[in-house]
Amino acid sequence: MTHADDCCTTAEDGVESDQQQPLILERVVEETKSWQSVVTHRLKKNCSCSPKKAKSKILGFVPIVKWLPSYQLREWLLGDVMSGLIVGILLVPQSIAYSLLASQDPIYGLYTSFFASIIYALLGTSRHISVGIFGVLCLLVGQVVDRELALAGYLPESSSLLSSNDSALLLAGQGNGTFGMDCDRSCYAITVGATVTFTAGVYQVLMGIFQVGFVSVYLSDSLLSGFATGASLTILTSQFKYVLGLKIPRPQGWFTLFKTWYGVLSNLQHTNICDLVTSLVCLLILLPTKELNDRFKSKLKAPIPFELFVVVIATLASHFGNFNTDYGSGVAGTIPTGFLPPQMPLWSLIPNVAVDAFSIAIVGFAITVSLSEMFAKKHGYTVDANQEMYAIGFCNILPSFFRCFTTSAALTKTLVKESTGCQTQISGIISALVLLLVLLVIAPLFYSLQKCVLAVIILVNLRGALRKFLDIPSMWRVNRVDTSIWLVTMATSALVNTELGLLVGVLVSALCVIGRTQQAKVLELGRASTRGHYEDVSAYRGLRTHPGVAVFRYDAPIYYANQSLFKRSLYKSAGLDPLKEKSRVMKFKKKSKVPDVNGTGKGEEAGVMLENKPLRSVVIDGSAISFLDTAGVGALKEVRKDYAELGVQVVLAQCSTSVLDSLQRGGYYPDKKESDAGEETMIFYTIADAVHHVQSLSAPNGDYDRKC
Repeated sequence: MTHADDCCTTAEDGVESDQQQPLILERVVEETKSWQSVVTHRLKKNCSCSPKKAKSKILGFVPIVKWLPSYQLREWLLGDVMSGLIVGILLVPQSIAYSLLASQDPIYGLYTSFFASIIYALLGTSRHISVGIFGVLCLLVGQVVDRELALAGYLPESSSLLSSNDSALLLAGQGNGTFGMDCDRSCYAITVGATVTFTAGVYQVLMGIFQVGFVSVYLSDSLLSGFATGASLTILTSQFKYVLGLKIPRPQGWFTLFKTWYGVLSNLQHTNICDLVTSLVCLLILLPTKELNDRFKSKLKAPIPFELFVVVIATLASHFGNFNTDYGSGVAGTIPTGFLPPQMPLWSLIPNVAVDAFSIAIVGFAITVSLSEMFAKKHGYTVDANQEMYAIGFCNILPSFFRCFTTSAALTKTLVKESTGCQTQISGIISALVLLLVLLVIAPLFYSLQKCVLAVIILVNLRGALRKFLDIPSMWRVNRVDTSIWLVTMATSALVNTELGLLVGVLVSALCVIGRTQQAKVLELGRASTRGHYEDVSAYRGLRTHPGVAVFRYDAPIYYANQSLFKRSLYKSAGLDPLKEKSRVMKFKKKSKVPDVNGTGKGEEAGVMLENKPLRSVVIDGSAISFLDTAGVGALKEVRKDYAELGVQVVLAQCSTSVLDSLQRGGYYPDKKESDAGEETMIFYTIADAVHHVQSLSAPNGDYDRKC
């Protein structure tokens, strides 16, 4: 492979005046390894064990063992303790509230936040994120739980079974020896939730083992934001039945948003006035106070826990006012202290929830990694995506044996941790201690807490997601493609189905990427007057083009989906379509014969074409072509062949080594033995080299450039 170096210096009149010696670059030939040697090397690398490697693996799998010995007690402890206490206090009402969203009793939300805080502190690599209950995942788990409860024959919002489905519970009891016919609706609900959580955790750990943490890159920020916003609309709708004190089942299947609103509106006459008044009072308190927290967060050392104050006051009012017995208001009910013995998942249920658990696993991991990387970048450290997969996976697997449901990082609590001085994961352990105190001592005191208060807490916490609608105009101005992905994902998640919204978002994102390659156009390039740099002639003034030589760039890979578009765009930009030109030549040949002066059989075509089309050479800048597939190589070969029949030479310049390898394997460059002059095997590393080469092959008249 030879290459003529930049052989010209441009004077003021634009005429080349100096020529250097050609530059020859020799490619490094990579050693071809047999599959046996590759497998042997991989086995030695991954299966061999030494004390040093074992220590490194342990420290990598349990990061706290690595950083805890170097913990800076004086500098970090105060910030960790303060942030841990604040987040722990905020977790109490939110854990109880989001249990409703997951169709679980309040105690299980406290269990979930407690175990997740401890396990992530041991295994996580982010110093700032708070792992625990996240509204979107609670919604996804709750939908699965309600579906399985209905399939098992449980009455909505009841502890009894339909008489015709007694065998369903018996089968469930046979699947898990820890309970039988005495397992009520609440017991079966948490069994389903724990099984979903276990399955999702297994998926996440397996993805960590097989090093597939890269899947998160396919979930863009616009996709995740649209999905979260759409799910927030569903969450908001699902809480109105608690705000109004209505006892209606959660609808299943698609279009749950419309079904829920229909159920709420058709049952308005059954509104519980006590719940409605309590909800309005709580909203009037929480909305302005939360806004005050947000407005003065830079001046406050820690956010004021208004939610906890509202929970305490509402519980006291409900207890002494007998809201449950006198007005029929729904309350949290008995919240036991301590921990229940571990329980195995319901193995027979795993096939039913496997697909749901996979989407839950992907969403939980993507949100956790996104927040981890965001705060790590902000504070100047790195996180390991695959270790995060392990951490969040075990945050689901281990707690599932203690009747917990799915967890992930939560943005709101993470922001609180950061703003209150969090330095390390010790903050998560402090939060777990606060929850432990509640679980052992305080939990039973929340017996009279109304469910409508918990629903209001959820609604108030959705403010941030719902504000995204106000950002749509600015998002549209910045990037219309990302905004379209956001809108489609949001609308599908909210109006059709939550899980389907995630899938549709991924597909739309992929189609947008493909669409961008479809919209790429061939651009004509011109040379700057003082140096051999080429740019788009339609974007810059003062660029020079070469008579008889057209330089083009294609800003996309060339592959099966856009290879025909590439050829069409190139022919249009060059002003010469070989197929149409050959058709014109064939018509001309029928009327008159043009002698073949060169004896090549192409004199007629070239002569007729050059009457009006003074194009002799085409240079294609390959610097923006990231890859070629077989169809792409075939398209370039067709372009070269079609133009060659018209006497126009096509050469490539500035191609990457991967593209050159694809061209070589695809037969674009013939072997030296097969090439008559060997010119087609020349590789040009700059556009100026290619232009000089094709100009030297023609009869130059000294006037190489014209100014655009």
